[in-house]
Amino acid sequence: MYADEASRARGVPLEEIDVSRPELYRNDTWRPWFARLREEAPVHYLADSANGPFWSVTSHGLIKEVDTNHEVFSSEKGGIAILDFDPADERHIQGRSFIAMDEPEHRPERMAVAPAFTPTNLAELEPLIRERAIDILEGLPVGETFNWVQEVSIELTARMLATLFGFPYEDRRKLVHWSDLTTAVPEVTGDDSIDMGRRYEELMEGAQAFYRLWAERAQQPPRFDLISMLIHNENTARMNEDPERFLATMLLLVVGGNDTTRNSISGGVIALNRYPDQYRKLRENPDLIPNMVAEMVRWQTPVIHMRRTALEDYELGGQQIRKGDKVVMWYISGNRDEAVFQDADRLIIDRPNARLHVAFGFGVHRCLGNRLAEMQLRVLWEEIQNRFRKVEVVGDVERLSNNFIRGIRDVPVRLHPLS
Repeated sequence: MYADEASRARGVPLEEIDVSRPELYRNDTWRPWFARLREEAPVHYLADSANGPFWSVTSHGLIKEVDTNHEVFSSEKGGIAILDFDPADERHIQGRSFIAMDEPEHRPERMAVAPAFTPTNLAELEPLIRERAIDILEGLPVGETFNWVQEVSIELTARMLATLFGFPYEDRRKLVHWSDLTTAVPEVTGDDSIDMGRRYEELMEGAQAFYRLWAERAQQPPRFDLISMLIHNENTARMNEDPERFLATMLLLVVGGNDTTRNSISGGVIALNRYPDQYRKLRENPDLIPNMVAEMVRWQTPVIHMRRTALEDYELGGQQIRKGDKVVMWYISGNRDEAVFQDADRLIIDRPNARLHVAFGFGVHRCLGNRLAEMQLRVLWEEIQNRFRKVEVVGDVERLSNNFIRGIRDVPVRLHPLS
Protein backbone atom coordinates (compact mmCIF):
# COMPACT_ATOMS: atom_id res chain seq x y z
CA MET A 1 0.00 0.00 0.00
CA TYR A 2 2.79 2.41 0.88
CA ALA A 3 4.41 2.00 -2.55
CA ASP A 4 1.11 2.71 -4.30
CA GLU A 5 0.46 5.78 -2.17
CA ALA A 6 4.02 7.00 -2.68
CA SER A 7 3.51 6.73 -6.43
CA ARG A 8 0.28 8.72 -6.19
CA ALA A 9 1.97 11.35 -4.04
CA ARG A 10 4.72 11.76 -6.62
CA GLY A 11 2.23 12.03 -9.50
CA VAL A 12 0.17 14.94 -8.17
CA PRO A 13 1.31 18.45 -9.14
CA LEU A 14 2.99 20.01 -6.13
CA GLU A 15 0.59 22.96 -6.02
CA GLU A 16 -2.39 20.57 -5.73
CA ILE A 17 -1.21 18.49 -2.76
CA ASP A 18 -3.80 18.65 0.02
CA VAL A 19 -2.69 17.02 3.27
CA SER A 20 -5.91 18.09 5.02
CA ARG A 21 -7.90 15.27 3.39
CA PRO A 22 -9.31 13.19 6.30
CA GLU A 23 -9.07 9.92 4.39
CA LEU A 24 -5.26 10.13 4.54
CA TYR A 25 -5.51 9.54 8.28
CA ARG A 26 -8.33 7.01 8.16
CA ASN A 27 -6.30 4.91 5.70
CA ASP A 28 -2.95 5.72 7.35
CA THR A 29 -1.55 6.80 3.98
CA TRP A 30 -0.30 10.27 4.90
CA ARG A 31 3.45 9.59 5.07
CA PRO A 32 4.52 9.94 1.39
CA TRP A 33 2.55 13.16 0.95
CA PHE A 34 4.38 14.83 3.81
CA ALA A 35 7.69 13.31 2.75
CA ARG A 36 7.33 15.05 -0.58
CA LEU A 37 6.39 18.38 1.00
CA ARG A 38 9.34 18.23 3.40
CA GLU A 39 11.64 17.53 0.46
CA GLU A 40 10.26 19.97 -2.11
CA ALA A 41 8.18 22.58 -0.29
CA PRO A 42 8.41 22.60 3.52
CA VAL A 43 6.34 25.79 3.41
CA HIS A 44 3.63 24.95 0.90
CA TYR A 45 0.63 26.94 -0.31
CA LEU A 46 -2.64 25.34 -1.36
CA ALA A 47 -4.96 27.83 -3.01
CA ASP A 48 -8.17 25.83 -2.74
CA SER A 49 -9.43 23.03 -0.50
CA ALA A 50 -12.44 22.01 1.59
CA ASN A 51 -10.82 24.14 4.29
CA GLY A 52 -10.05 27.10 2.05
CA PRO A 53 -6.53 28.29 1.16
CA PHE A 54 -3.76 27.58 3.64
CA TRP A 55 0.00 27.25 4.09
CA SER A 56 1.38 23.90 5.25
CA VAL A 57 4.50 23.96 7.43
CA THR A 58 5.97 20.47 7.50
CA SER A 59 9.60 20.53 8.67
CA HIS A 60 10.55 20.24 12.34
CA GLY A 61 12.56 23.47 12.46
CA LEU A 62 10.00 25.63 10.68
CA ILE A 63 7.18 24.29 12.85
CA LYS A 64 9.13 25.40 15.91
CA GLU A 65 9.73 28.80 14.30
CA VAL A 66 5.98 29.33 13.88
CA ASP A 67 5.02 27.85 17.23
CA THR A 68 7.39 30.07 19.19
CA ASN A 69 6.56 33.31 17.38
CA HIS A 70 3.19 34.14 18.90
CA GLU A 71 3.64 37.82 18.13
CA VAL A 72 3.34 37.12 14.40
CA PHE A 73 1.34 33.89 14.36
CA SER A 74 -1.93 34.17 16.26
CA SER A 75 -3.96 31.42 17.92
CA GLU A 76 -6.78 33.83 18.64
CA LYS A 77 -7.47 35.17 15.17
CA GLY A 78 -9.04 32.24 13.34
CA GLY A 79 -8.57 29.62 16.06
CA ILE A 80 -6.29 26.59 16.30
CA ALA A 81 -7.81 24.21 13.72
CA ILE A 82 -7.59 24.26 9.95
CA LEU A 83 -11.35 24.63 9.49
CA ASP A 84 -13.13 28.00 9.39
CA PHE A 85 -16.44 28.08 11.26
CA ASP A 86 -19.33 30.06 9.85
CA PRO A 87 -19.94 32.65 12.60
CA ALA A 88 -23.66 32.59 11.73
CA ASP A 89 -23.91 28.83 12.36
CA GLU A 90 -25.15 28.49 15.92
CA ARG A 91 -24.45 24.74 15.91
CA HIS A 92 -20.73 25.44 16.30
CA ILE A 93 -19.18 26.36 19.64
CA GLN A 94 -17.85 29.86 19.07
CA GLY A 95 -16.37 30.62 22.47
CA ARG A 96 -12.64 30.99 23.14
CA SER A 97 -10.63 28.83 25.50
CA PHE A 98 -7.13 29.80 26.55
CA ILE A 99 -5.51 27.71 23.79
CA ALA A 100 -7.21 30.10 21.33
CA MET A 101 -5.99 33.24 23.11
CA ASP A 102 -2.87 35.28 22.50
CA GLU A 103 -0.76 37.01 25.10
CA PRO A 104 -1.35 38.73 27.40
CA GLU A 105 -4.78 37.08 27.90
CA HIS A 106 -3.53 33.54 27.43
CA ARG A 107 -1.10 33.13 30.30
CA PRO A 108 -3.38 34.10 33.26
CA GLU A 109 -6.09 31.69 32.11
CA ARG A 110 -3.61 28.89 31.50
CA MET A 111 -2.05 29.40 34.91
CA ALA A 112 -5.43 29.01 36.61
CA VAL A 113 -5.29 25.24 36.02
CA ALA A 114 -1.49 24.81 35.86
CA PRO A 115 -1.22 23.83 39.57
CA ALA A 116 -2.93 20.53 38.75
CA PHE A 117 0.15 19.52 36.75
CA THR A 118 3.02 20.48 39.05
CA PRO A 119 5.58 17.75 39.83
CA THR A 120 4.33 17.55 43.43
CA ASN A 121 0.71 17.02 42.45
CA LEU A 122 1.65 14.53 39.74
CA ALA A 123 3.65 12.53 42.27
CA GLU A 124 0.55 12.40 44.47
CA LEU A 125 -1.52 11.17 41.51
CA GLU A 126 0.84 8.37 40.53
CA PRO A 127 -0.34 5.80 43.11
CA LEU A 128 -3.95 6.34 41.98
CA ILE A 129 -2.98 5.95 38.32
CA ARG A 130 -1.13 2.74 39.16
CA GLU A 131 -4.05 1.40 41.16
CA ARG A 132 -6.44 2.02 38.27
CA ALA A 133 -4.06 0.64 35.66
CA ILE A 134 -3.67 -2.55 37.70
CA ASP A 135 -7.44 -2.85 38.15
CA ILE A 136 -8.00 -2.52 34.40
CA LEU A 137 -5.25 -4.95 33.42
CA GLU A 138 -6.27 -7.56 36.00
CA GLY A 139 -9.78 -7.57 34.54
CA LEU A 140 -8.78 -8.24 30.94
CA PRO A 141 -9.67 -11.57 29.26
CA VAL A 142 -6.32 -13.32 28.81
CA GLY A 143 -6.22 -15.51 25.72
CA GLU A 144 -9.33 -13.96 24.17
CA THR A 145 -9.56 -11.31 21.46
CA PHE A 146 -10.81 -7.88 22.57
CA ASN A 147 -10.61 -4.22 21.55
CA TRP A 148 -7.64 -2.65 23.34
CA VAL A 149 -8.98 0.85 22.64
CA GLN A 150 -12.25 0.33 24.50
CA GLU A 151 -11.01 -1.83 27.35
CA VAL A 152 -7.71 -0.10 28.14
CA SER A 153 -7.00 3.16 26.28
CA ILE A 154 -10.43 4.73 26.78
CA GLU A 155 -11.07 3.23 30.20
CA LEU A 156 -7.84 4.45 31.82
CA THR A 157 -8.28 7.89 30.25
CA ALA A 158 -11.91 8.14 31.38
CA ARG A 159 -11.00 7.25 34.95
CA MET A 160 -8.31 9.93 35.10
CA LEU A 161 -10.54 12.55 33.47
CA ALA A 162 -13.17 11.90 36.12
CA THR A 163 -10.54 12.44 38.80
CA LEU A 164 -9.21 15.66 37.28
CA PHE A 165 -12.68 17.17 36.99
CA GLY A 166 -14.15 15.68 40.13
CA PHE A 167 -16.75 14.27 37.74
CA PRO A 168 -19.17 11.53 38.82
CA TYR A 169 -17.13 8.35 38.40
CA GLU A 170 -20.01 6.24 37.14
CA ASP A 171 -20.57 8.75 34.28
CA ARG A 172 -16.91 8.97 33.26
CA ARG A 173 -17.47 7.69 29.72
CA LYS A 174 -19.60 10.78 29.01
CA LEU A 175 -16.40 12.82 29.17
CA VAL A 176 -14.86 10.70 26.42
CA HIS A 177 -18.04 10.99 24.35
CA TRP A 178 -18.05 14.79 24.59
CA SER A 179 -14.37 14.84 23.68
CA ASP A 180 -15.10 12.80 20.55
CA LEU A 181 -17.99 15.09 19.60
CA THR A 182 -15.78 18.18 19.82
CA THR A 183 -13.87 17.31 16.64
CA ALA A 184 -16.76 15.48 14.93
CA VAL A 185 -17.54 18.07 12.27
CA PRO A 186 -17.58 17.49 8.49
CA GLU A 187 -14.64 19.82 7.83
CA VAL A 188 -12.46 17.68 10.11
CA THR A 189 -13.83 14.19 9.43
CA GLY A 190 -14.93 14.46 5.81
CA ASP A 191 -18.30 12.97 6.84
CA ASP A 192 -21.13 15.13 5.54
CA SER A 193 -23.74 12.87 7.17
CA ILE A 194 -22.96 14.08 10.69
CA ASP A 195 -26.09 15.36 12.40
CA MET A 196 -24.77 18.74 13.53
CA GLY A 197 -27.99 19.59 15.31
CA ARG A 198 -27.82 16.43 17.43
CA ARG A 199 -24.12 17.02 18.06
CA TYR A 200 -24.88 20.50 19.38
CA GLU A 201 -27.64 19.18 21.64
CA GLU A 202 -25.32 16.60 23.16
CA LEU A 203 -22.59 19.16 23.76
CA MET A 204 -25.18 21.35 25.49
CA GLU A 205 -25.96 18.38 27.75
CA GLY A 206 -22.27 18.36 28.60
CA ALA A 207 -22.38 22.09 29.32
CA GLN A 208 -25.24 21.60 31.75
CA ALA A 209 -23.34 18.85 33.55
CA PHE A 210 -20.34 21.16 33.96
CA TYR A 211 -22.57 24.02 35.11
CA ARG A 212 -23.99 21.78 37.84
CA LEU A 213 -20.49 20.88 38.99
CA TRP A 214 -19.49 24.56 38.93
CA ALA A 215 -22.46 25.51 41.12
CA GLU A 216 -21.60 22.74 43.59
CA ARG A 217 -17.89 23.62 43.80
CA ALA A 218 -18.62 27.33 44.17
CA GLN A 219 -20.22 26.52 47.54
CA GLN A 220 -17.28 24.40 48.70
CA PRO A 221 -13.75 25.14 49.91
CA PRO A 222 -10.98 24.93 47.29
CA ARG A 223 -10.15 21.36 46.29
CA PHE A 224 -7.90 19.50 43.88
CA ASP A 225 -9.85 19.47 40.65
CA LEU A 226 -9.83 21.64 37.53
CA ILE A 227 -13.25 23.18 38.06
CA SER A 228 -12.47 24.21 41.62
CA MET A 229 -9.18 25.73 40.47
CA LEU A 230 -11.00 27.82 37.87
CA ILE A 231 -13.57 28.99 40.43
CA HIS A 232 -10.93 30.03 42.95
CA ASN A 233 -8.72 31.95 40.53
CA GLU A 234 -9.48 35.65 40.05
CA ASN A 235 -8.92 35.47 36.28
CA THR A 236 -11.45 32.69 35.71
CA ALA A 237 -13.82 32.92 38.68
CA ARG A 238 -16.63 34.41 36.55
CA MET A 239 -16.10 32.27 33.50
CA ASN A 240 -19.51 30.67 34.02
CA GLU A 241 -21.14 34.01 33.12
CA ASP A 242 -19.94 33.61 29.51
CA PRO A 243 -21.58 30.37 28.30
CA GLU A 244 -19.53 29.95 25.12
CA ARG A 245 -16.21 30.68 26.80
CA PHE A 246 -17.18 28.34 29.64
CA LEU A 247 -18.02 25.39 27.40
CA ALA A 248 -15.02 26.00 25.12
CA THR A 249 -12.72 25.85 28.17
CA MET A 250 -14.34 22.70 29.54
CA LEU A 251 -14.06 20.98 26.16
CA LEU A 252 -10.42 22.03 25.78
CA LEU A 253 -9.57 20.44 29.12
CA VAL A 254 -11.52 17.29 28.27
CA VAL A 255 -9.98 16.90 24.81
CA GLY A 256 -6.51 17.71 26.15
CA GLY A 257 -6.87 15.09 28.87
CA ASN A 258 -8.33 12.49 26.55
CA ASP A 259 -6.81 12.38 23.10
CA THR A 260 -3.06 12.46 23.71
CA THR A 261 -3.05 9.70 26.31
CA ARG A 262 -5.75 7.53 24.80
CA ASN A 263 -4.35 7.45 21.27
CA SER A 264 -0.74 7.09 22.39
CA ILE A 265 -1.73 4.04 24.45
CA SER A 266 -3.34 2.53 21.35
CA GLY A 267 -0.63 3.66 18.96
CA GLY A 268 2.09 2.27 21.20
CA VAL A 269 0.67 -1.24 21.01
CA ILE A 270 0.40 -0.97 17.22
CA ALA A 271 3.99 0.27 16.93
CA LEU A 272 5.50 -2.46 19.11
CA ASN A 273 3.73 -5.09 17.02
CA ARG A 274 4.87 -3.46 13.80
CA TYR A 275 8.47 -3.46 15.01
CA PRO A 276 8.89 -6.72 16.97
CA ASP A 277 12.62 -6.11 17.46
CA GLN A 278 11.64 -3.15 19.62
CA TYR A 279 9.21 -5.29 21.62
CA ARG A 280 12.07 -7.73 22.29
CA LYS A 281 14.26 -4.82 23.34
CA LEU A 282 11.55 -3.71 25.78
CA ARG A 283 11.25 -7.19 27.32
CA GLU A 284 15.01 -7.37 27.75
CA ASN A 285 15.30 -3.87 29.24
CA PRO A 286 12.13 -2.47 30.87
CA ASP A 287 14.19 0.47 32.15
CA LEU A 288 13.70 1.90 28.64
CA ILE A 289 10.01 2.55 29.35
CA PRO A 290 10.32 6.31 30.14
CA ASN A 291 12.18 6.96 26.88
CA MET A 292 9.86 4.57 25.03
CA VAL A 293 6.89 6.67 26.16
CA ALA A 294 8.35 9.78 24.52
CA GLU A 295 9.05 7.78 21.37
CA MET A 296 5.50 6.40 21.32
CA VAL A 297 4.10 9.93 21.55
CA ARG A 298 6.40 11.03 18.71
CA TRP A 299 5.49 8.02 16.57
CA GLN A 300 1.75 8.37 17.13
CA THR A 301 1.50 12.19 17.19
CA PRO A 302 -2.09 12.30 18.54
CA VAL A 303 -2.70 15.94 17.50
CA ILE A 304 -2.09 16.06 13.76
CA HIS A 305 -1.94 19.81 13.30
CA MET A 306 -2.33 23.23 14.86
CA ARG A 307 -3.32 26.34 12.95
CA ARG A 308 -2.16 29.93 13.32
CA THR A 309 -3.11 33.12 11.46
CA ALA A 310 -0.45 35.62 10.40
CA LEU A 311 -0.85 39.03 12.02
CA GLU A 312 1.65 40.62 9.63
CA ASP A 313 3.68 39.79 6.54
CA TYR A 314 6.45 37.32 7.34
CA GLU A 315 9.04 35.37 5.38
CA LEU A 316 9.10 31.71 6.39
CA GLY A 317 11.38 29.16 4.78
CA GLY A 318 11.87 31.40 1.78
CA GLN A 319 8.13 31.87 1.23
CA GLN A 320 6.21 35.11 1.77
CA ILE A 321 3.36 34.73 4.22
CA ARG A 322 0.84 37.58 4.02
CA LYS A 323 -1.08 39.17 6.85
CA GLY A 324 -4.30 37.21 7.40
CA ASP A 325 -2.99 33.96 5.85
CA LYS A 326 -3.85 30.64 7.47
CA VAL A 327 -0.69 28.79 8.53
CA VAL A 328 -0.97 25.13 9.53
CA MET A 329 1.77 23.39 11.48
CA TRP A 330 1.65 19.68 10.69
CA TYR A 331 3.07 18.15 13.86
CA ILE A 332 2.66 14.70 12.34
CA SER A 333 5.14 15.68 9.63
CA GLY A 334 7.59 17.43 11.94
CA ASN A 335 7.84 14.22 13.94
CA ARG A 336 8.84 12.33 10.77
CA ASP A 337 11.50 14.83 9.73
CA GLU A 338 14.57 12.73 8.82
CA ALA A 339 16.77 15.78 9.35
CA VAL A 340 16.04 15.41 13.09
CA PHE A 341 14.93 11.79 13.58
CA GLN A 342 16.99 9.16 11.80
CA ASP A 343 14.83 6.38 10.32
CA ALA A 344 11.90 8.51 11.44
CA ASP A 345 9.05 6.19 10.42
CA ARG A 346 10.28 3.46 12.76
CA LEU A 347 9.56 3.18 16.47
CA ILE A 348 12.95 3.04 18.19
CA ILE A 349 12.33 2.84 21.93
CA ASP A 350 15.87 3.89 22.87
CA ARG A 351 15.99 6.72 20.34
CA PRO A 352 18.37 9.23 21.98
CA ASN A 353 16.47 12.35 20.90
CA ALA A 354 12.88 11.10 21.19
CA ARG A 355 12.00 14.03 23.45
CA LEU A 356 12.66 16.50 20.67
CA HIS A 357 9.26 15.64 19.20
CA VAL A 358 6.69 18.39 18.63
CA ALA A 359 3.62 16.29 19.44
CA PHE A 360 2.87 18.47 22.47
CA GLY A 361 3.46 21.68 20.57
CA PHE A 362 6.18 24.17 21.33
CA GLY A 363 6.31 27.58 22.95
CA VAL A 364 3.64 29.25 25.07
CA HIS A 365 0.90 26.86 23.97
CA ARG A 366 2.83 23.67 24.73
CA CYS A 367 0.42 21.05 26.09
CA LEU A 368 -0.19 21.79 29.76
CA GLY A 369 -0.85 18.15 30.71
CA ASN A 370 2.04 16.57 28.82
CA ARG A 371 3.74 15.21 31.93
CA LEU A 372 0.50 13.70 33.20
CA ALA A 373 0.04 11.99 29.83
CA GLU A 374 3.59 10.64 29.96
CA MET A 375 3.13 9.42 33.51
CA GLN A 376 -0.05 7.52 32.64
CA LEU A 377 1.71 5.85 29.72
CA ARG A 378 4.77 5.01 31.81
CA VAL A 379 2.79 3.51 34.67
CA LEU A 380 0.58 1.53 32.31
CA TRP A 381 3.54 0.00 30.46
CA GLU A 382 5.30 -0.82 33.73
CA GLU A 383 2.24 -2.77 34.82
CA ILE A 384 1.79 -4.39 31.40
CA GLN A 385 5.35 -5.67 31.58
CA ASN A 386 4.69 -7.07 35.06
CA ARG A 387 1.85 -9.23 33.69
CA PHE A 388 2.11 -9.96 30.01
CA ARG A 389 4.83 -11.23 27.73
CA LYS A 390 3.09 -9.61 24.79
CA VAL A 391 0.03 -7.62 23.78
CA GLU A 392 -0.44 -9.08 20.32
CA VAL A 393 -2.39 -7.28 17.60
CA VAL A 394 -4.44 -10.01 15.91
CA GLY A 395 -6.59 -8.15 13.37
CA ASP A 396 -7.01 -5.01 11.33
CA VAL A 397 -6.68 -1.64 13.05
CA GLU A 398 -9.54 0.82 12.51
CA ARG A 399 -8.59 4.49 12.50
CA LEU A 400 -10.68 7.64 12.57
CA SER A 401 -11.29 9.83 9.55
CA ASN A 402 -10.04 13.04 11.14
CA ASN A 403 -7.44 15.61 10.09
CA PHE A 404 -7.03 17.09 13.59
CA ILE A 405 -6.87 14.14 16.00
CA ARG A 406 -5.00 11.00 14.92
CA GLY A 407 -7.56 8.73 16.52
CA ILE A 408 -7.83 4.96 16.68
CA ARG A 409 -11.18 3.20 17.10
CA ASP A 410 -10.31 -0.50 17.19
CA VAL A 411 -7.15 -2.48 17.93
CA PRO A 412 -8.01 -6.19 18.24
CA VAL A 413 -5.51 -7.82 20.59
CA ARG A 414 -4.79 -11.03 22.48
CA LEU A 415 -2.77 -11.10 25.70
CA HIS A 416 0.06 -13.55 26.30
CA PRO A 417 0.83 -14.02 30.01
CA LEU A 418 4.39 -14.11 31.34
CA SER A 419 4.25 -17.81 32.27
